[in-house]
Amino acid sequence: MKILLVRPKPHKETIGLKHVMICEPLELEYLISNIPDDIKSEIKAEIVDMILERESFEDILARIKPDFIVFTGYITHVGTIKEMAKTAKTIVPSVKTGVGGVHAEVVPRDFISDYIDFIYDKNGIDNFNISLRGLLNNKSPEEIKAEINKGLKKSTFDYRYPARNAVKKYRKKYYYMFHNPCALIKTSFGCPYNCSFCFCKEITGGAYFTRDIKDVIEELSSIQEEEVYIVDDDFLYDRDRLKSFIRELKANKINKKFLVYGRADFIAHNRDIINEFKSMGLQAVIVGIESVRAGDLKDYRKGTSVEINEECIKILKEAGIELYATLIIPQDFKKEDFKELVTWLRRLNVRFVNLQPLTPLPGTEIFDEYESSLLVDRQKFQMWDMAHLVLKPEHMSVRAFYGEILKAYYRVVMRPKHMVYLVRKYGFGANLKMLAGSSLISLQYLKKIVRSY
Repeated sequence: MKILLVRPKPHKETIGLKHVMICEPLELEYLISNIPDDIKSEIKAEIVDMILERESFEDILARIKPDFIVFTGYITHVGTIKEMAKTAKTIVPSVKTGVGGVHAEVVPRDFISDYIDFIYDKNGIDNFNISLRGLLNNKSPEEIKAEINKGLKKSTFDYRYPARNAVKKYRKKYYYMFHNPCALIKTSFGCPYNCSFCFCKEITGGAYFTRDIKDVIEELSSIQEEEVYIVDDDFLYDRDRLKSFIRELKANKINKKFLVYGRADFIAHNRDIINEFKSMGLQAVIVGIESVRAGDLKDYRKGTSVEINEECIKILKEAGIELYATLIIPQDFKKEDFKELVTWLRRLNVRFVNLQPLTPLPGTEIFDEYESSLLVDRQKFQMWDMAHLVLKPEHMSVRAFYGEILKAYYRVVMRPKHMVYLVRKYGFGANLKMLAGSSLISLQYLKKIVRSY
């Protein structure tokens, strides 16, 4: 049985980080590595990364004639995946199709389509394997549907390491900003916090669980890339676990450069362990700063404060660790708020910032609150990228709001002293690549300013 595991290319309308990062499709690598041994010989599985693939999807279908195709993606990919499934059924009428990933788990109904046979809304690896066995045994899609997605979401992760060799043809092209090439690893699942704008907790049904550190270290030892992105929703959570991780890095003489997600409050309260982690390879931390306004942080149930955010930024700066700050811009922002935000970020010498308009994603607690006042159609999935305005600004036009976001970004990031620093640290070539990517994102914003829906 011939299987294609497909990551779609983002829709041209989607504004996103695709211009400054392309990470490996870890979830698809897990699917391949965890095909049961007793059926592995009957299956030929291949990952197709359409972000990097030069051959058209239509030509791939005509050449391989797959029996089963599984797609993965986020909310922005919903429309694209449905169209790709339709194309697949047109070119190979007998093919069966399935979809998994974050959005399929949180809002599976969005993928309902005559062209999609299976939607994996929990325990994707297990249900994928149930589908494989069913298809090998000539069961109908209806029979297989009756067997998948049963029971509760698992709160353990006892799977084999991802099959990184399955993306060998693309591997050198996976990167994140200046981390190039970059591999991914996941050491925990879910999130123990309860931010109102986030659906991380929904993915695991509210559970938060971790892998054994020795198991993580063993997987790290098998990764060829020097740069490693730990894609936990929050890696900097448990001080004792982090100390154990650092201890095992030393004991096993693992020399990697790490990029992680982390909360500001953990960093602010654990300067010593952050400095120790720096000595063992911590290069950069993605931190949800979210806001410079105390009221916003309270509304978001972030559990931090402006003072904690400032302490976090100070600690990372003093340790020589890059900060990738993300902030949410609510619809009640005025021009004065943008100016205040820029002043604050420049004062703290923040070099990298992602300014995201408040986006009540389907599946989050705040979606119901804002559903009646959406600016963007719920079904225009490609625009739910946390870059488009989906809520109408209260104090200025859509055009002006986009303009203020773009202006704020350039005033913070594109300061001459920052550019000099980045060229000295990462080299001219890497910066030219990032500048090109940032310019493409800016061009997308400029188009929105011109069109202004």
